[in-house]
Amino acid sequence: MPSARSFLCRTMLLLTLLTVATGSACAQDKRITHQIGFDLRPSYVVPTHSFFDGNNRTGEPVRQMNSVHLKYAFRFNPNTRWGLLYPHAYQGIGISYNRFDNPGTMGSPVGVYVFQGSRIARLTDALSLDYEWNFGASFGWKKGRVEEEIDAGNRENIYYNEITGSAINAYINASFLLNWQLSPHWNLAAGIDLTHYSNGNTHYPNAGINLIGGRIGLVHTFGKDTEESTAASSSLAPKYSSHFCYDVVLYGATRKQGFTQDNGHAQLLPGVFGVAGFNFTPLYSFNKYFRAGISLDAQYDESSNLKEYYVGEENNGHPHFYRPPFYKQFGIGLSARAELSMPIFSIGIGIGHNVIYHGADNGDFYQILALKTFLTRSLFLHVGYQLNKFQYPNNLMLGVGWRFHGKR
Repeated sequence: MPSARSFLCRTMLLLTLLTVATGSACAQDKRITHQIGFDLRPSYVVPTHSFFDGNNRTGEPVRQMNSVHLKYAFRFNPNTRWGLLYPHAYQGIGISYNRFDNPGTMGSPVGVYVFQGSRIARLTDALSLDYEWNFGASFGWKKGRVEEEIDAGNRENIYYNEITGSAINAYINASFLLNWQLSPHWNLAAGIDLTHYSNGNTHYPNAGINLIGGRIGLVHTFGKDTEESTAASSSLAPKYSSHFCYDVVLYGATRKQGFTQDNGHAQLLPGVFGVAGFNFTPLYSFNKYFRAGISLDAQYDESSNLKEYYVGEENNGHPHFYRPPFYKQFGIGLSARAELSMPIFSIGIGIGHNVIYHGADNGDFYQILALKTFLTRSLFLHVGYQLNKFQYPNNLMLGVGWRFHGKR
């Protein structure tokens, strides 16, 4: 059975290949415009843990990360349906090299990601306010050595890295940019950059890394100027009618879990636990960009409510449990959902609470961030991340979905 880390890696690779394949297929019909870009992104590491203040192996603080990005993107020709509906949208793939000011603590990870952006508002003829998101995987982290050191009986360096317990971590980024068109083929973009790294609770530790910084980059557009074509074709944009659609998602993942005894002693449980879930989400399309609705969510979590079935420690010091009954580890909830809908990708958020459940572990509010990548009009890949209480990582949500009555 592949690990969640391996599954996440394969999913990110599939998303990347999907973007390339989509661009190649469109290029054969001359329906896209190619772009290539280069970014510099200096960032401040938010000190959410004493590790970043110097409580680490080197004794030095971690304050800054600098990264360079090389990106390929494509835009749909304004004479196509998607080009008319979303004239300023672009999407593609990127790679990045990232270096902390104290690389001995966390490494110098390399990122591979898909991205999409578009215009928020036009400020002048040559200046606009844009957004862009990046989502992918980052490789080459110096991971924590908690389990290895404990198993070896050496506790001196248990907390080699208290932030991330995996060499591969998910990469999530959002930027808000001022985009200045220098010429018909060159754009300069600069703005605010927000980044989060996490392994989705598939390994421990998983404190996560948050960055706030700036970004400046140049983009070169090949071929004809799309802005002039867009303006000339805007009157031909097809009418978009509001409607209901219905998404069904099946997902799974693995996760790590800790255990705190009544005396306050906390420890990490060995191995990983399985998670499986189902979402049925009716969404109303208010316009071509925005959908919202209510989702019926069901999830089984093999790690929930173990404390009630604790029977003592084994000879190796690990806690021993009876297996809880199914109904103690299964919950059904309702969540409010909102979704940004664009070509190929949709980004959704949700806030919900279980309404049918047993046990304290399933009784909290949960939050969802998800990316849907459409392979066809109806079939999509689903990569999601679930939190509880707005701060604690729960699990990944890696799966597939089908949209009924979809009109994209």
